[in-house]
Amino acid sequence: MRRFARPKPLMFIVTMIALIVLLAVGQYGRLFERGWFNLHRLWQPVNDQSIGLDRYQVVLEGQVIEGLTDDVSALTYDPVRKSLFTVTNKHSELIELSLDGKILRRIALVGFGDPEAVEFISADTYVIADEYQQRLIKVHLERDTTFLDAAEAEQITLGVHSSGNKGFEGLAYDSVGKRLFVAKERDPMLIYEVHGFPHFNPEKSYAVHVINNPKRDAGMFVRDLSSLQYDERSGHLMALSDESRLILELDVDGRPLSTLSLSKGSQGLQKAVPQAEGIAMDDDGTMYLVSEPNLFYIFKKPAQN
Repeated sequence: MRRFARPKPLMFIVTMIALIVLLAVGQYGRLFERGWFNLHRLWQPVNDQSIGLDRYQVVLEGQVIEGLTDDVSALTYDPVRKSLFTVTNKHSELIELSLDGKILRRIALVGFGDPEAVEFISADTYVIADEYQQRLIKVHLERDTTFLDAAEAEQITLGVHSSGNKGFEGLAYDSVGKRLFVAKERDPMLIYEVHGFPHFNPEKSYAVHVINNPKRDAGMFVRDLSSLQYDERSGHLMALSDESRLILELDVDGRPLSTLSLSKGSQGLQKAVPQAEGIAMDDDGTMYLVSEPNLFYIFKKPAQN
């Protein structure tokens, strides 16, 4: 009787090492959770409450933002001015962009450290996040403002989970619930809800409360956080991950609902988005995105028949 050859010890060891490496890569990239989410959606009915990020298609891809030498970070939509705002951090500036990605205005930022995010709060009022010092700085912008000095602005320092340069990377604001969402990039990756800042009523005492949701944060199958966007119509939060090349929609309970992939071939993209840094959504649901090195994108959801 012919005996089967026993596997060689070296081949067995190599196979086991390869398997361990694949498992480690899958776990690091949250690929198993992402794959399970995609598989689960195949047999689930369409959620009418979902924004439906997977249905968005790119309509403007990788347009260079002319006139900048520094990389932009973050993005917010101003519904009053009908424009977008972003920041640069090397030579700190607050920059207003048109909805087609053209520079409208540049405001110098003095004493802001490392500005990584900006968020519209109300008419002429914004919050800028300083990544390294974990400061949130409220600024007021007039038509003739040419510079903003952090020393003259209302601000708070949170100082939570400090870890080198992996600090605040994204902001989003819920104007109804008066909640400011703050994204910590990673190590650990978290989303804080800040209540009481900015302070609107000087007649009331100044009280800031910071809340986090460990269950929601653990369920986000991305490797990092680069930007946030709150949708007032649905109450859903969108989280952008540069490393995972993904935008994730979270419902009011923090559960993932839909995704928008930023990889080549997805959503009509001819090339992968190189380093996504900021997202914003306007009143019509159009999604805007900026990526290093100073690239501008627009995504729209096709009208349903």
